[in-house]
Order: sequence, then structure tokens, then C-alpha cells
Amino acid sequence: MPDSLERMDYWAEIAGQPAAVRALEHAASPGGAQELSHAWLITGPPGSGRSNIALRFAAALVARDPGDREAVFAQVRARTHPDVVVLATQKVVIGIDDVRDIVTTAYYAPAEGRHRVIVIEDADRMPERTSNVLLKALEEPPERTVWVLCAPSEADLLPTIRSRTRSVRLVTPSPEQIAGLLHERDGVDAAAAERAARLAQSHIGMARRLAADPEAMARRERTIEVALGVVTLSDAMAAANELLKVAESDASALTEQLDAAEREQALRGLGIAPGAAVPPQLRAQIRALEEDQKRRATRSLRDGIDRILTDLLSLYRDAALEALGAGLELVNREQAARIAELAEGWGAERVLGAVAAVEQARDRLSRGVTPGLVLEAMFAGTVMAGAAAAGTAGADGTARTVARAGR
Repeated sequence: MPDSLERMDYWAEIAGQPAAVRALEHAASPGGAQELSHAWLITGPPGSGRSNIALRFAAALVARDPGDREAVFAQVRARTHPDVVVLATQKVVIGIDDVRDIVTTAYYAPAEGRHRVIVIEDADRMPERTSNVLLKALEEPPERTVWVLCAPSEADLLPTIRSRTRSVRLVTPSPEQIAGLLHERDGVDAAAAERAARLAQSHIGMARRLAADPEAMARRERTIEVALGVVTLSDAMAAANELLKVAESDASALTEQLDAAEREQALRGLGIAPGAAVPPQLRAQIRALEEDQKRRATRSLRDGIDRILTDLLSLYRDAALEALGAGLELVNREQAARIAELAEGWGAERVLGAVAAVEQARDRLSRGVTPGLVLEAMFAGTVMAGAAAAGTAGADGTARTVARAGR
């Protein structure tokens, strides 16, 4: 295979990002050495593939020969390559000590590759104090170290950080591009791939999960079913409670597996035999691990609620398109008849109000409002809008529920 084709084949699983791939490939190639910045900022909407493209870029920078890239990438993805450090967090924020630790490693010379690369996923989760620690490292970068930061947008980082990085902006891939990736690379049936990509709204990770995990698809279908059944305030409270349980169950399934594996690894690293008691002098380390796991569980639940809100937004968006007669393709095509019924019964104004309620719920969730209360207020808001439109009683009680969530 010609060298240029081999290089582009290396990026084949990066869907819908030709401009970003060209920029990163040029910077990683010998001919682009003069344009290689010491720090990069990869931004893009959720599901655009920020982390994946950052790790592929890191492997391309480290590999001494293009033919070695896939082997290096396998090590990078497994977090076993000595020249690539990846800082990712399952917590709500990235701690200052975590950044201090990786800043120290930035001054090591590459052990095997051309460069040493430090990737910070979710760099937007760094508080200002933490960002200032990173800023000092970016101001005086080691010669052969490259930083790669990932965030939803440039505005999510301090201006002083942004000014010291070269920005690469990703776009939202089309559902067709995501479906093609699932079909060609993962071997997913074409129809199933199309459905997963459409329902995931071009979120690569979620599309893969929906295509591979029947339970994940069933949970999404149940979310839409529950929302379509909300008519009264009682329905709203029941829907909020059910979807909260769905998110909690999903989060627990994920974190329990990770928690058990981490605890086992930590005990092994401390030299404690399986089933043995933890010596008093080592209990502080285990407690610290448990605190980290609690914070991860909190983030996992909030991420799960946010996914539910994203699915609900697609439902009300579809209803708005129907109510306005836009003639555009629906995301939830399987529920087309019920969506048309909802649009006709609610009307455009109320449907658009539901869209606004979901956006408000996402904002409240990001500000730390209790997830269950966020869901209650969102569903109650849609009922209140209907009650107000019909001039019926009960809007005052609904308004109190919404007000509680806004505090």
C-alpha cells in the first residue's frame, strides 16, 4: 500500500472529520514538523469523537514509522505506552493534584517514540485553580512534549489556555456517516446501524452502544414511551420517578463493575491478599479510592440523566417539526404516528415550550440541582403549559414543583 494511502487508512474510523484529519495528519508527518504546535485543543460537540481522534493523533506523533501507527495506537488505547499519558476523569471535576502529577511527567524524554504526548480528556472539567497549574506548563513547554486537550468548545477553557494552543474544531458527523462506520467497521447490520445512528443523533459512542446492547436500546425506547404517556401532573411525577430509576440502574451497572476491578487492583498493588483485612496504615488509601468512586457514581448518574434529556429533546423536536409542518425527517421515526398525534393535540407553541423545558432541565442539571427534581420540574412544566392553555385548575400546584427545581 502506498505510504499516503496507508496513512489515511489509519484515520478511517474517524467519521465525518476530513478537515481535522488533514490538519492532524500533516502535523504528525515528517513534512509538517515545522508546523507542529506544542499544545493542541480539539473541540467538538458530544459524540463527535474528540477522545478517539486525540488518541490517534498521539499515536501518530509517537510512532517512528507510519507502518507502526496501529500497533502504537493499540498500546495508547490500552494506556500502556510509555510515551503517552492520558488524563481522564470519571469525577465531576479534574483535581489539581491530578494535573500536578502529569505536569511532572511532561519533562521526561520520550522512551521509545518521536515525542512524548499528554492527552487531557474533558479539559473543560478543570476548575480555574487546576487550569492555572496547566498554564504554567504550557508557558514553558519541553522541546519534545506535545499536549492535546479535549473540550466541547474553546469557550470552556480559560482564554490564557486557549491562546497557547492550536485549535482543531470537529463537526457533528451525519447519521449516514455514523451508520457507515458501524456497518463497515463493526459489522452491524445496515438497517440496525442506520437506526442506531439516527436515534443516537450522530453521537458515535451512543450509536455504538445502541447497536451492540439490546438493553440500551430498550431503555431508550422506554424513555420515549414514558414521555408520550405524560398527560396529568400525576403522570409527570410517575414519569420522573421511573426515568430516574432507569438512570440509576444504568449508572450502578457501570460503576459497580469499575469499582470492583479498581478495588481489586488497588489491593493487589498494596500487597493485600484477596479476602484479607486491610491493615490500619493502608486504610486511608482505600478510603480515598472509595471517595473517588462515589464522585464517579455522581457523575455517572448525571451523565445518564443528560442522555435521557437528550432523547426527550429529540422527541419534542420531532413533535415541533410535525406541528410546524417542516417536512423534515424525524429522529424517532418508529413513533411517527404518536408524534403526529402529540403535535396535533399540543400545538406548536406548547411543543416548543416542552423543548425549552428540556433545555432548562439540562441547565439545572449542570448547576448541580438534584436529578430527580430536575426531571419532576421538566415534566411538570409540560403539564402546566397544557393546563394553562386549557385554562384548567391545578397550574398553581404544578408551578410550585417547577419553582423548587429552580432554586
